[in-house]
Amino acid sequence: MSPRKNIDIIKSATNLSNDELKEIYRLMVLSRKLDEKQLTLLKQGKQFFHIGAPGHEAAQIAIAKAMKSSHDWAFPYYRDIAFNLGFGETPKGILLEALHRAEAGGSGGRAMPCHWGNTKLRIPSQSSCTGTQFLQAVGTAMGAVKEGTDEVVYVSSGEGTTSEGEFWEALNWSTREKFPVIFHIQNNKYAISVPLAEQMATGSIFTLTEGFKGLNRYFVDGTDFFEVYSAAVDAVAKARRGEGPALIESDVVRLLPHSSSDDQRKYRSAEELEKDKVRDPIPKFEVHLIEKGILNSEQIQEIRNSITKEVDDLADWTETQKQADESTVGLYVYSSNEVISKQIRQLTDEKEFSGPNVVMVDAINHALAEELERNPKMVIYGEDVAGDKGGVFTVTKGLTAKFGKGRVFNSPLAEASIVGTAIGLALRGWKPVVEIQFGDYIWPAFMQIRDELSMMRYRSNNSWTSPVVIRVPVGGYIHGGLYHSQSIESFFTHSPGLRVVFPSNAADAKALLKTACRCDDPVIFLEHKGMYRQSFAAAPEPDADYLIPFGLAKVKRAGEDITIITYGMMVQRSLEAARKLEERGVDVEVIDLRTLNPLDKDAIIKSVKKTGKALIVHEDTLFSGFGGELAAIISNEAFEYLDAPIMRVAAKDSPVPYAPQLEYAMLPQTQDIINALEKLAEY
Repeated sequence: MSPRKNIDIIKSATNLSNDELKEIYRLMVLSRKLDEKQLTLLKQGKQFFHIGAPGHEAAQIAIAKAMKSSHDWAFPYYRDIAFNLGFGETPKGILLEALHRAEAGGSGGRAMPCHWGNTKLRIPSQSSCTGTQFLQAVGTAMGAVKEGTDEVVYVSSGEGTTSEGEFWEALNWSTREKFPVIFHIQNNKYAISVPLAEQMATGSIFTLTEGFKGLNRYFVDGTDFFEVYSAAVDAVAKARRGEGPALIESDVVRLLPHSSSDDQRKYRSAEELEKDKVRDPIPKFEVHLIEKGILNSEQIQEIRNSITKEVDDLADWTETQKQADESTVGLYVYSSNEVISKQIRQLTDEKEFSGPNVVMVDAINHALAEELERNPKMVIYGEDVAGDKGGVFTVTKGLTAKFGKGRVFNSPLAEASIVGTAIGLALRGWKPVVEIQFGDYIWPAFMQIRDELSMMRYRSNNSWTSPVVIRVPVGGYIHGGLYHSQSIESFFTHSPGLRVVFPSNAADAKALLKTACRCDDPVIFLEHKGMYRQSFAAAPEPDADYLIPFGLAKVKRAGEDITIITYGMMVQRSLEAARKLEERGVDVEVIDLRTLNPLDKDAIIKSVKKTGKALIVHEDTLFSGFGGELAAIISNEAFEYLDAPIMRVAAKDSPVPYAPQLEYAMLPQTQDIINALEKLAEY
């Protein structure tokens, strides 16, 4: 039985005028001609990649026409050229991107063709990653609900992408909260070359989602514009009224290979390909126009000829436009928002604060409370962060009671969901400060962080930004075993676009977190859980106006003989070791980096030039740890000042074991630092 027989589709397409139907036909043909032209440009070596929509045009334009362009939001996937045209994108804009011209509004030549983005149309920059867009759409819809608007958010993919877990996470969150999301799944039976039978249990995402109560579901013939439009009008209307998200599965055909890098003749028979051509939505739409007397055959041919000329002329014009300038390759990795940075610098005075000490966990809590008070669009969420519990380490305790469940709330136990929705919220101007419960569990969110969060500004040519703050407890010395003790900083310092912060004491933690909450870049804020309540990390609490700019290291102990460069928990152990060496007549300088990206290279080089000896200390494993980068910088920029080899103290290259004696042997200890300092002192 066809899934279509399980639902009642409201026939609402009759409200379209003849002029509107002519425009819909023009858009379908325009999409097809743009695809054909890009394939020609590719053969000519002028374009290097293409993903086409032939066979999908009717379904895409039908949903676009059921929505409000520049009012609603859209997260279209790479095959959605027809949707983009229906939503308001121009053929000029598409060709500028296809030929990687400097004036391409979506990316300025930074992203591949078919990776859509348009600020005026509320189409956030899209990537190649399969399925990451779903959770971002949910986050943007969450923002619409919080703001009390009637905006609807479109997100689409092929049926293959529904195999990704993030699709199901997005369905779960949006259905539970009745967020206004329209999930459009364009089922063309192939995920590149993997057939539907090897991808999905029932052959239809419509039947697989039956258990999602509150999800409005539609199965439609995606080659029939009127059937899709009827379903879309109904789905969008329900979403606007707050009646929950919708899933529209369009049964479509793929008339081209997956992309210009694919040859579907290797895995599809000639008979199957010919059978698909019979369902081509454009001839099907032409039959309707002729039968209704809206257009005749001659007028249809005139439209086709006119569009062919329009596309050819636009392509010729695009080729004359300025190419992306190689001098801009390093721009827009990070924000250039001078207003924020100047405010932070003006508030910084490395002053001493008097009064009672505050431990790090409370300093962080106070920073969050002050920033929630300051910024009404800041929200905090994560696993277990709400209510009296306030997270497993009680960092956010009391914040829900003070600011309400709309500002501080629990998320599902799903790290990709936490970060993905935060990106979607940030895209519309919110400031999500989210918590990942342990650094060891951040990896389900790694694609959202590395491929989406860190890349958003760069790939959109500074058109979109997602300044999310991700708080993450990290580190060992707590008998947490293999899965509660990892040091993860080097993974994220290797991700251009991310700021990485790692404070060593309560005062710095508060000031740096407040800076992160005002930063225009995404921030990974690492909190060593072993220091949350340690007296050695306590400090007099800074006031609400005190901030520390990123990229400013601090000399924790001045010295003349050896420089220790360190951060996090290792600052305290390095200070202990320095005091021991002082008893032996060796004067050790200790530098606390505080932020790893940006890195205060000047402070490092200045100190090493003074002492002539460098010891790098960190808790992460030695091999490929962040210390290797520090050593390379020193070797490159201060080699002639060195009087001894650069040395490193780090954890052994193994996981962190549970047994106390094993953990002690694996992680760096004060005595390890003392031993290294003694060796350096002998030079």
